[in-house]
Amino acid sequence: MELKYLQTFRTIVSEGSFSKAAEKLNYTQSTITFQIGQLENELSTKLFEKIGRRMLLTKAGEQLIPYIDNVILSVDKMRCFKSNLAEYQGDLHIGIGESLLCYQMPHILKEFRKQAPNTKLFLSSMNCYDIRDELLNGNIDLGIFYENVGGYGTNIIPHPFGSYPLILIASPDIRDAYPDFITPDQNLDIPFIINEKNCIFRQIFEQYLREKSIVLDHTIELWSIPTIKNLVKNNMGISFLPKFAVEEELHTGELAEIPTGLEDIQISAVCGHHKNKWISPAMELFLNLIKVHKPGT
Repeated sequence: MELKYLQTFRTIVSEGSFSKAAEKLNYTQSTITFQIGQLENELSTKLFEKIGRRMLLTKAGEQLIPYIDNVILSVDKMRCFKSNLAEYQGDLHIGIGESLLCYQMPHILKEFRKQAPNTKLFLSSMNCYDIRDELLNGNIDLGIFYENVGGYGTNIIPHPFGSYPLILIASPDIRDAYPDFITPDQNLDIPFIINEKNCIFRQIFEQYLREKSIVLDHTIELWSIPTIKNLVKNNMGISFLPKFAVEEELHTGELAEIPTGLEDIQISAVCGHHKNKWISPAMELFLNLIKVHKPGT
């Protein structure tokens, strides 16, 4: 029985369709169909059935999932096994929120690479909601994200990674022109420059604006925090970001803080993994580095 057939089956389950699994695995859809057909032949049972336009798991397919998970887990363990068990190896897939990846993770990643040079580290800059979902689906080993995602249940084991203040920032000129974000019922002809709609700190500030009935001119939506900061420094608008992301510019005077009614608000970050995930030596090392180097330690 081919291991890749089992991995294809598991990817279809986690992605929700043959087409999405093909995209994820970089296969053609005909390859996916062939592999599942071969697996069904070897097991002498149907794993999927077509209902309308969708391929759904049969009862046998549902019962097969835990067996395949155990096989894939055992293979992962074997890949980390060598005569020298202290040597870190294998793959480690981590999803990280962009602001955390840019400003809080580089020294940890550097130390991990130093201690585990034989581990293949795969990093993805991701939205925090996507990180939570990818952890729950078993598609990544670790996720570093802000807790303000509406909960993640008991299936994710969190390890604290600090709490961080959020501040409203602008260039000194814009701060002087628009100093009041506390008085309610205002229309301010200044853009809000921020990440996409599922950005945690965007959601917090937009809720604050709604509660205050403060209306801004429009929103400029970008993915890159360094780009956001560069536009704000050049008088293009305001932004609401973790203070750690702008400390250098605040110190040099390129950016200035604008007071709001959110001065005491903080967001907390965690490093999480699925409760059923096997903690490989590389994962254990990374979690230990998170514990040692988290802010405030």
